[in-house]
Amino acid sequence: MSKSKRLLELMLTVNRKRKFTVKELAREFRVSPRTILRDLQELEELGVPLYSEVGAHGGYRVLNERILPPIAFTEEEAVSLFFASHALRHYTAVPFRAEASSALGKFYHYMSADVRERIDQMRNRVDFVIPPRQAEAPHLPLLLKAAISSKVLRIGYRSSGHTAERDIQPIGIYASSGLWYCPAYCFLRQGVRLFRCDRIETAREVEDGPVSLDLREIHLGNWHEASGGEGALLRCRAELTEEGVRVCQAELGARGGVAVRQDGSGLLDSEIPSSELDYFARLFAGLGPSALVKEPPELIAAVRRLLLETLERYKK
Repeated sequence: MSKSKRLLELMLTVNRKRKFTVKELAREFRVSPRTILRDLQELEELGVPLYSEVGAHGGYRVLNERILPPIAFTEEEAVSLFFASHALRHYTAVPFRAEASSALGKFYHYMSADVRERIDQMRNRVDFVIPPRQAEAPHLPLLLKAAISSKVLRIGYRSSGHTAERDIQPIGIYASSGLWYCPAYCFLRQGVRLFRCDRIETAREVEDGPVSLDLREIHLGNWHEASGGEGALLRCRAELTEEGVRVCQAELGARGGVAVRQDGSGLLDSEIPSSELDYFARLFAGLGPSALVKEPPELIAAVRRLLLETLERYKK
């Protein structure tokens, strides 16, 4: 076996084993322990994070960061992956901002000169625009980790002008219209609720909190069905112009409920929680003639009230 092939297979082996001894590797690769020591030193120089442990049960250990094996990309694949990550730059908060930036830098650095030139020419020709937001969401990594590991978090959540503590078990996180959202089981409300991540002021794991639930069957694709809404559900129907369709699709995101006709107009037909009447009233009032609410009567009254208040302000 050539040295270059042995080094590649050795990198894959130590990444898989995580903990090993020189003698084990020497037997596996049928070389001397001295050769393995030299190879391990070269892997460390290449960036493989190895840690040596002394003592009777010592050996080598790979640190927490696993190193992925080399992957061959076509030019088109390389460019598409670069811009998929590059698109995240518009978000003020990303779960793995530092890691994504580091990966993007490595990806760009090791590309051939002609591919880098092509990317440089495309930077100002391709973009993924989102509404500009200044909302910070510093707890995204913890929320995502808790969703994966089924952990309960105690959060300080800002709503209606004040902050209150809640115990939640996150289901996942998603971005929509420049903001991050976290569907989670709320132990206070005893049901699945949607939290805006920029309103989560504090978040931490707790030892004295409620026991975590088995939420493996609930995910980002079906959480809304499991939520039942906060408070009573109201059927919402609204006629939308083409502009109204565009705004509602962008604003409502995963909630959905917008059926688009061939001419570009549409109909919003969805169930909404009564606790969110104010939110939908502001949405439809802001759309003006681009939306006409058909039901429920409570929402129509709330939109009318907002429009009358606005009209009064402009009479002065």
